[in-house]
Amino acid sequence: MDRRKSLKTLLIGSVGAGVLVEACTNADKKAIANSADVSIDADRMQEEKDHAAKTKTEPNFFTKEEMATITVLSNIIIPKDDISGSATDAKVPEFIEFIVKDMPSHQTPLRGGLRWLDLHCLKLYNKTFVSCNSKEQIEVVDSIAYPEKAKKELAQGVAFFNRMRDLVTTGFYTSEIGVKDLDYKGNVPNQWNGVPEDVLKQYKMAYSERELKECVSYDNKP
Repeated sequence: MDRRKSLKTLLIGSVGAGVLVEACTNADKKAIANSADVSIDADRMQEEKDHAAKTKTEPNFFTKEEMATITVLSNIIIPKDDISGSATDAKVPEFIEFIVKDMPSHQTPLRGGLRWLDLHCLKLYNKTFVSCNSKEQIEVVDSIAYPEKAKKELAQGVAFFNRMRDLVTTGFYTSEIGVKDLDYKGNVPNQWNGVPEDVLKQYKMAYSERELKECVSYDNKP
């Protein structure tokens, strides 16, 4: 299965899950810590600037071990391909670190989920998630990535992975790399040659010779 195409379909179809919606309500924050600069701050209120500055200077919430797990999971969810970089190339782990400080409601579910993941891997393979080989990691992820197929006893893992997937896709597809991956063009300047001749004739109007000489004309032929 092409995970990236599936995630892209979700986002283009506006089915991007709760965290994406929640993040959009805070879109002015450009929630990736490394992306904040003076130009972004230009249209913010002072309290928003103060909050963003405070969040970036707070001590890290996640431990090094937790960040290592988040990094592996992020790259499993959105790996590097021929089109664009991986989740870590888009600084998604840093985005998640920022988000849990900006939205503390994510802290307990994520820390609990990371702990569950390690305990689950210790039970299966006698080692933590990051210590597992890639085949074992994918096996664990596949067991919790599809809620309708997952075993009932893995419900906590399913809930955790759903949240992680939402955060990773939000972080990736709001980054420069992710926007390019979506091939989003944004607003493109239009080339207009004026009112069509048949419309002018309909209203018994016409451009003067001076207007025709002074106005720019575009050749729109392919």
